Amino acid sequence: MGSFNLMTPSSEVRCSSSNTLFHVQEKLHLPSSSLKFYGFHNQNYCKLSSMDTEASRKPKHVTFCLQGKSDLVESPHPKGKIVVGERCVRTLLIDNYDSYTYNVYQELAVINGVPPVVIHNNEWNWEYICHLLYEEKAFDNIVLSPGPGTPTSPSDIGICLRILRECKDVPILGICLGHQALGYAHGAQIVHAPSPIHGRLSEIEHCGTKLFHGIPSGQGSGFKVVRYHSLVIDAVSLPVVLTPIAWTSSTRTYSYLETEECRIGSHFDDIPTGHTDNGHSRCFQSAKGVDVDKVLMGIMHATRPHYGVQFHPESVATCYGRQILENFRKITLDYWSDLSSIHQGKVAHVCSSDRALLEKKFRVLNERSSSFSDMHQRVVNAHKNLTLKWRKLEAFANQVGGSESIFCELFGSQKAKDTFWLDSSFMDQRRARFSFMGGVGGQLWKRFTFRLSKNDDATAQGSGYLSFEDAYGLRGSTFLEKGFLDFLEKELLSFHHRKEEFEGLPFDFVGGYVGFLGYGIKEECGMSPNSHISETPDACFFFVDQFVVVDHTNHDVYILSVCDHASTSSTGRSDHVRSERSWLDETEAKLLNLKMMTNENDRKTQFVPLTLADYDEAFSMEKSRSEYLEDVKRCMAYINDGESYELCLTMQMKKKIKKLDALGLYLYLRAKNPAPYAAWLHFSDEDLFICSSSPERFLQLDRDGVLEAKPIKGTIARGSSRDKDDHQKWLLQNSEKDQAENLMIVDLLRNDLGRVCEPGSVHVPRLMELETYATVHTLVSTIRGKKRKDVSSVACVRAAFPGGSMTGAPKRRSVEILDSLEDSSRGIYSGCIGFFSYNQTFDLNIVIRTIVIHKNEASIGAGGAIVALSKPVDEYEETMLKASALMKAMVEYESLSEDSSSIV
Repeated sequence: MGSFNLMTPSSEVRCSSSNTLFHVQEKLHLPSSSLKFYGFHNQNYCKLSSMDTEASRKPKHVTFCLQGKSDLVESPHPKGKIVVGERCVRTLLIDNYDSYTYNVYQELAVINGVPPVVIHNNEWNWEYICHLLYEEKAFDNIVLSPGPGTPTSPSDIGICLRILRECKDVPILGICLGHQALGYAHGAQIVHAPSPIHGRLSEIEHCGTKLFHGIPSGQGSGFKVVRYHSLVIDAVSLPVVLTPIAWTSSTRTYSYLETEECRIGSHFDDIPTGHTDNGHSRCFQSAKGVDVDKVLMGIMHATRPHYGVQFHPESVATCYGRQILENFRKITLDYWSDLSSIHQGKVAHVCSSDRALLEKKFRVLNERSSSFSDMHQRVVNAHKNLTLKWRKLEAFANQVGGSESIFCELFGSQKAKDTFWLDSSFMDQRRARFSFMGGVGGQLWKRFTFRLSKNDDATAQGSGYLSFEDAYGLRGSTFLEKGFLDFLEKELLSFHHRKEEFEGLPFDFVGGYVGFLGYGIKEECGMSPNSHISETPDACFFFVDQFVVVDHTNHDVYILSVCDHASTSSTGRSDHVRSERSWLDETEAKLLNLKMMTNENDRKTQFVPLTLADYDEAFSMEKSRSEYLEDVKRCMAYINDGESYELCLTMQMKKKIKKLDALGLYLYLRAKNPAPYAAWLHFSDEDLFICSSSPERFLQLDRDGVLEAKPIKGTIARGSSRDKDDHQKWLLQNSEKDQAENLMIVDLLRNDLGRVCEPGSVHVPRLMELETYATVHTLVSTIRGKKRKDVSSVACVRAAFPGGSMTGAPKRRSVEILDSLEDSSRGIYSGCIGFFSYNQTFDLNIVIRTIVIHKNEASIGAGGAIVALSKPVDEYEETMLKASALMKAMVEYESLSEDSSSIV
C-alpha cells in the first residue's frame, strides 16, 4: 500500500485524489465580459453577463435569448484538455450554506465549460426557480450541495426538497446533505451513522451505473472517497423508487496518508457491469438486498434522472471525484439529447407564475448589482498619485546585529510608540523571508481605530465607528455604515501608482496599511452577528509611508518612502513632518553608524526554568478544566448530530500586570519562540501592545495575483531527546485524527479561495507537511489559486475571513455554535495581522501564539479543533500546550525584569 511522504521535496503534491484540483496550469478560456450558457432544450440558449463573481448567488444583467441557436463552444475535456465542439452545461448549484460548495463550483466550472450559478437554499422562491427552469430554460441540471444539519429541518434544507419532488425531468445530483434530501424527499428515513466520519476515507463498491462509469469498485480497487457526515439514509427504509448504487466496501476507514495511489484515467476490466438501457443497475431491485453492515453511499431514482452520493467527490483527497462529476455532465447531455429526439419542443410542465413580476425581479437585480469595476470607477475621481523612493544597503543586516538591532535603533525609543514590526524571525522550511518595520512616518501617515457598533439591529451588522489621527496630530471620527472592510477597499482602490517604481524590489509591500483585523470583523464576512463585544478594538491600522525592510536571505536592508506630491503642495505644512528625502538620508545615516550589538545574548540569560504550576497559577483561566471538558463534549454532540464537521473551541487566559516593558517582552518571546509570521504592534491611543509569535499564514496575495493560504492543523509537543522527538514526529504523521483535521481545513480553504479564483486554478502544492518549531511539531498545508481580475484584494480576505483553521467547517454554522459556547469575545486572537499594500497585494497571519496587552491586562487565547475522533482530556491538554509557551515566556520575563521602571 502506497503512502505519501510528509517530507516530500516536490513542488506539487501527487496524492490519491487524482485529478481533483491538483492541476496548476488548467484554465478556462472564457470571455471576461460575458458568459454564454448554451442549453439543450430546443437548442435555445441564454446569455448571463457580469455574474456575481464574488458569491455567484444571483445572475446579474440577465437577458434570456430564445433564438434557436446551436452554437458549439470550447469545453474542458477530462484532464483539462479543451475540446472544440463540445457543448457546455449550465448548472444551478444550490448552496446549503456549506463550506465546500465552491469546491464543487470550481470543479463544475472546469467540467461544464462555464461556471455554475450559485444561490443559497433560501435565496430564490419556487416560482422564480420554476420560471428559470421551464420557461426560460436557463439551466440544464441542478446540483444540491453538502451542508450542516439534516434534510428533515426546513431551515437546513430550504428549497431543495421541493426541487427534488417537483423537478421530475431535470437531472439532479445531490451531494452529502443533498443526497440525504433525495432519500428523505421520497420517504426514506434519516438516521445517525454507525459512527460520525469527517475527513476520513472509505473504499467504495458500486453497481457500475452511469454515474460511476470508468471507476473501479471494491476493496483494493483504489476507489477511496472522503466522507464528512454524521447522518445517513437508512438503507432498509429506501422506497422502491430509489435504488442503492454505492456503499462502503467495509467498515474500515483510512487516513489520507494510508490511501493508495489511484490509477487515474485508465479503464478497468473488472468494473461491474449489468446496466440497463436507462443506466439503472441490476445489482439491487429493492432495499431488501442491502448489507446493513455497510453504509449507503449512493442512490438513484428509478424513473427520474436524480442521483445522490453521500461522500464528497469535490474533496482534494477523493479518488475519481472529477470523473463522477464528468459522468453527471454526460448523463445530462444524454438525457436532453434523448428527450429532444423523442419530444421536440416539449416542456414538461409550466408553472403558473406572473411573468411580468419575474421580469421586474430581474430589473431589480440589475439595478442592485455592483461589481469590482463599478466600485473602482466610483473612487477614481478621488485618487491619490503615490510615488515611491527607495534605497538598498547590500548584505548589511548581519553587520549590525540583524533586524532586532535595526528595529531597536530606529524605532525602539519611548516604548516603541505607534510602531509595527512584521517580523519573520524564523525563516526555515521555505517560510517568510522579509521583515517590515516602521513608526510614525511622513505626510501620509495615519492611525486608524475601528470598533463595531453595539446596535442589535440586523441592518447595522458590520457597521461601526472609525477614529483616526494623522501625522500632524489632527483627529477625527466617522461612522462606517458598511463596515471597515468596505472602507479599506475604497481606500486601496483610490491609490494610483507606477509599477516601474518597485519592480526591482523582491518583496510586495511598498507602503499602505499595517495592522490587525480582530475576530469580530467576521460580521462583515457573511457570519452571524457577534455574541460578545470585544474589549479591544475590532481593527487597528497605520497607513505607512516610511519604513524599513530586512531581507533575511541576502541580509539586504531597504529604506522606503512613499509620497503624494499633490497632497504636500496643498497642505503647506510639510515643515511639520520630515520630508521624503530627509527621512531617507537620516535613516541611512543611522544605519551606517549602527555598531554591532555586543550584548545581543544578554536577553538569553540562563536561569532555572519555571514549572507548569509556576505560570499556570499566574494566569486566570476563562474556564476551568472541567468546564472546558464539558464544552468539548457539547461540540462532539453537535458533530454527532450533523451540525458541524469540526469545531475550533477556544478560551482565554488572562493576567493583571503592573510594570512591564512590552517591547522587551516581545524581544524575549521571539528569542524563545521564533516564528515565520511573528509581529509586534503598538497603538498608543488604545494602550494596546501585541506580541505575536504566529507560525501560521492566513492569506497572501502577491503581485502576480497568486493567493496562498497555509493552514495549520495537527500539533504535538517536541520530545526531550532526539529519539523522543523523532517518535513525536512519527506519532503526528500517523495520527488519523490530526490528518482528518488538516484535510477538513484544506478543503475549507480551497472553498474560500474558490470563491475568488479563476476556475481550475485552485490547487494544493503541499499537503500535511511536517513543520518544527521551538516547542511543537505541526502539520501544515499550502493552498494556492489565481485571483480573478474582477475581484479586489479586500474581497479575497472577505471571502476567507475568519481563517478556517480557527473556526471549523461548515464555517458559518460552526461559528454560530462556537459563539454560543465561548464565554467572551476572542478579540484580536483568531483574527489576522499583516499589511495591505497600495499596489493591491497583502500578507496576513493568523493571530495565534500571541500575547495581547491592553490596559494593564495580558491575555492569551488558545484552543483546538474538536472532531468526531476527539478525546476531551487530550483536547484540553493540547490547548494548554499551545498556551504554555506564551504563559511561561511572560512569567519568566517578569521574573527577570522586576526592577524595570518601564510602566505599560
